[in-house]
Amino acid sequence: MHLAHGNTIARLSYDIIDTPVTMAVKSHLRNDRPVVIGISTNNGLSGAAENIGRLLNRKNYYFIPFKQDNPITKPRSIVCDFSYLSKTLECALEGEQIEPIIL
Repeated sequence: MHLAHGNTIARLSYDIIDTPVTMAVKSHLRNDRPVVIGISTNNGLSGAAENIGRLLNRKNYYFIPFKQDNPITKPRSIVCDFSYLSKTLECALEGEQIEPIIL
């Protein structure tokens, strides 16, 4: 399990494979296996939103539901809710994205 930050999300969305994490994801995808992403980034509702959207449209990427981290002091920050991890894994193994994805 790797908590994905904006940089990792961008690398994955552009197929840049240059870290151990992105290599592991590439290998998983090559074997047609699900990749579950727990996101935590300060620019999830700004600069990273495009990359998140790109991954949401790709096969075998599944996100743990996420929410705004702190709307007052960090209005563009999002973080996943790990209480949904087990259910997200179950859904991903069935080829489905858990809903709702945004809490």
